[in-house]
Amino acid sequence: MSHMRRVAFARAAAVLLVGPGVLAFFAGGYFDGPRLVATLIAWALVLLCALASSHPLPSMWPGRTAVAGLSLIAVWTAVSFVWAPLAGVVTDNLIRTMLYLGTLIAAIALLRQRGAARAVEPTLALAALAALAYGLAGRLLPSKLELLSSWKGGGRLEQPITYWNAEGALAAMGLVLCARLAGDVSRPVWMRALASSGAATLGLGLYLTYSRGAIAAALVGLVVLVAAAPSWPQVRAVALALGTTVVLAACAAALPGVASVQGTLTQRQEDGWVMLGLLATVVIFSSALGAAIAVAEARGRLRTTACAAARRLPRLAVAVMAIGLVGLVASGLAERSEPSEGRGAERLTSVDSRRYDYWRVATTAFAENPLRGVGSGGFRVVWLRERPVAEGVLEAHSLPLEMAVELGLPGLLGLGLFLVGSATAARRALRTRPAAAAGPVAAATVWLLHSTIDWDWQLPAVTLLAVILAGALIAAAESRPKPGRPEPAGRARPLRGERAGVPV
Repeated sequence: MSHMRRVAFARAAAVLLVGPGVLAFFAGGYFDGPRLVATLIAWALVLLCALASSHPLPSMWPGRTAVAGLSLIAVWTAVSFVWAPLAGVVTDNLIRTMLYLGTLIAAIALLRQRGAARAVEPTLALAALAALAYGLAGRLLPSKLELLSSWKGGGRLEQPITYWNAEGALAAMGLVLCARLAGDVSRPVWMRALASSGAATLGLGLYLTYSRGAIAAALVGLVVLVAAAPSWPQVRAVALALGTTVVLAACAAALPGVASVQGTLTQRQEDGWVMLGLLATVVIFSSALGAAIAVAEARGRLRTTACAAARRLPRLAVAVMAIGLVGLVASGLAERSEPSEGRGAERLTSVDSRRYDYWRVATTAFAENPLRGVGSGGFRVVWLRERPVAEGVLEAHSLPLEMAVELGLPGLLGLGLFLVGSATAARRALRTRPAAAAGPVAAATVWLLHSTIDWDWQLPAVTLLAVILAGALIAAAESRPKPGRPEPAGRARPLRGERAGVPV
């Protein structure tokens, strides 16, 4: 590849990777203007890859299957114009799906380059951190930065995406990626130290969203991360991320002005300054400790070999997911007719939700029209006709159910192809390039779990992260290792000026 082509591909990859972070500051890309611009940019990147690359499309069946799945969803969404009740909503959904399809194709082509692939984790983690830091600034500095919030927020952190559960999903994915960077011995010490402090900040933001699903998905994602990278450095990084998150959450819970935005402006200012000082202290501590651990590992003072106990974590992850599913079903059976609107941490102790009404209506509508569905965007019409309460809802709050009720069996097939292709590529990447695949697999797992119980699909700032991670895994699965002996995954990167842990 020529120098000019490499430069063009590097710049294109940078545009691709910063896209989700930019969209986060435009209500997560929910509205048509930013979403249309992002779609045009994604397909411009696809055109660049088609003109400058000899093989812009996936070369193996898992990648082709994933692309075919999103293509089927896009085609069937367009076809559903014929019977969908709201043509304007179909247009919005089609543009959004085309955004995901173009991003996936561009990611597969651009992330084959090693430099671009190495930039995926830090860039996406930084995007999540920037969005959460902006939201936290409004909470901790209420007199300096006043952020608008929706009337249904109930004290939950929601800016800049404007939906607290999606904000929690973004924080959870960023937390997992930061934990991976902090535990990756091939990364430089400064990056691992900053990732440790970033995990602490994202952990605080995750807590303040009070998103029960996002918190549960983050815990499962961390378990998957250690299972995918079962080394002592990774275990230490996850333990540090969890420890700092718990400390900051406990501090925030004791400050009403931070925990639930209660009290006068003066009281919120006082609580905000106290929390800002505590956050700065924990961030500095976690960064220093992360750097010290990285240096000790590089010098051979701490073990960097595989952790035997971590090899059993895949079974534990499956058990945790099963328990979570049972908990969702059980809480649905005990659901109140009027879910409580508690503020702050009260949300975390409640199982009340209206989701089970949405899911019941969606399941019934799918059973009545399984072949073609009610049409893209049609759930909101079905809900108005069948709703048990006087409440307007636009989405089914579950990606599989929404595909089923609106696009029928073709939509479910398209989603299944995308997930199966991505999962198969992830499995191959974990075998051939485990160090590069562990972070994307764990973060994508967070998205998959959360999108099953919420409407992340309608918020590109969240779902684009998962699409890019899927593209990175497909590119990694298709890449062939270069001749020569690769560096072992469990071996720490020596510090500059040292070799094999011995000063030179």
